[in-house]
Amino acid sequence: MFSSETKIRVRYGETDRMGYAYYGNYAEYFEVARVEALRGLGISYKSLEDGGIMLPVYEFSVKYFKPAYYDDLITIKCHIKEIPKQARIKFHYESFNETGMHLNEGETTLVFINKNNNKPTAAPVDFIDKIKKYFNT
Repeated sequence: MFSSETKIRVRYGETDRMGYAYYGNYAEYFEVARVEALRGLGISYKSLEDGGIMLPVYEFSVKYFKPAYYDDLITIKCHIKEIPKQARIKFHYESFNETGMHLNEGETTLVFINKNNNKPTAAPVDFIDKIKKYFNT
């Protein structure tokens, strides 16, 4: 399993009238964590796109347990629990506040798309090579 951590501070404009981080912001927070996780593997979205691969989101889900508040520094743990099979990759997320309180957890499934024909394609070989060392295969 590959794991990474990203810290994000909740900005005032991201809160609702209750002072909570607005629930819809977690899609963006998870995206930041996902991009940084890939960067930690030595892979960037830019390099994938320049190589003709797009990664649109196919599914997104989240369960909320506790709110984050303005100025909280939240840690998002991003996990890739399995090597991508065929054209899909799944990311798992857990968010925690500074005291370690578990705020939420979520998942996104993305699809590797060939930019030239807009059809699903297998994960690039170099992508698989970089991630497989984190798994007992």
